Amino acid sequence: MLVVIKGAGDLASGIATRLYRSRFDIVMTDLPVPTAVRRTVAFSEAIRLGSTDVEGIEAKRAESAEEVRECIAKGIIPVVPDPEAKIINDLKPEVIVDAILAKRNTGTHMDDAPLVIGVGPGFTAGVDCHAVIETKRGHTLGRVIREGSAIPNTGVPGNIGGQTIRRLIKAPVDGVFHPEKKIGDLVKEGDRVANVDKVPVYAQTDGMIRGLLQDGVPVTKGLKSGDVDPRGSVIDYMTVSDKALAIGGGVLEAILGYAGDRL
Repeated sequence: MLVVIKGAGDLASGIATRLYRSRFDIVMTDLPVPTAVRRTVAFSEAIRLGSTDVEGIEAKRAESAEEVRECIAKGIIPVVPDPEAKIINDLKPEVIVDAILAKRNTGTHMDDAPLVIGVGPGFTAGVDCHAVIETKRGHTLGRVIREGSAIPNTGVPGNIGGQTIRRLIKAPVDGVFHPEKKIGDLVKEGDRVANVDKVPVYAQTDGMIRGLLQDGVPVTKGLKSGDVDPRGSVIDYMTVSDKALAIGGGVLEAILGYAGDRL
């Protein structure tokens, strides 16, 4: 069964790892210049670097349907720089998962594939997709919603180590992002972690940098450009997070339920 995942950031990549290990064929799409911050666990890095791996699963940049099929035949996840996911027209997948996480529907429709799954706020099961997966941390994280929508976006990230908004690194102005630290570095509140052009960007809490944009990315004021995990050195920033795995489990449940209904 072919699954196209729109988006290739850390949460979309958590979905991909679960499905790949469950023997699904996976294709991912993302921006030509990806903006994922947790790059050590994001297959979107394949667009920038040509290839990457997450937990031993290899991904490569692909430019055409032919290259996509070649990757799949070799057991490699193809990642296509295709923000509008036009390649869906050539591939005709059985499942589409919209994991762009834009907090709104950017163009996914229920008739795009036999099974369409929306991840997070912005989708309504039975209207623009067949199922929605809850992404908000808490009791309902990863649950499959077959009628209605996920919890609306609050604008406040989940509480980790007692911190919410202060763990985010945001661009202070429009410009070009230039990191001074790297993912995995330990920082203190007030440490300079990057610059946007010549404007410094500071950590708002102590902890480990778990995500940070690559050098040279154009940013707008307020754009999430990284995050600091206040739990510090105990964090494994090289493996898929608990949240991503929970969401991936929800997507897997929705697909298996669909497959079971066809039997």
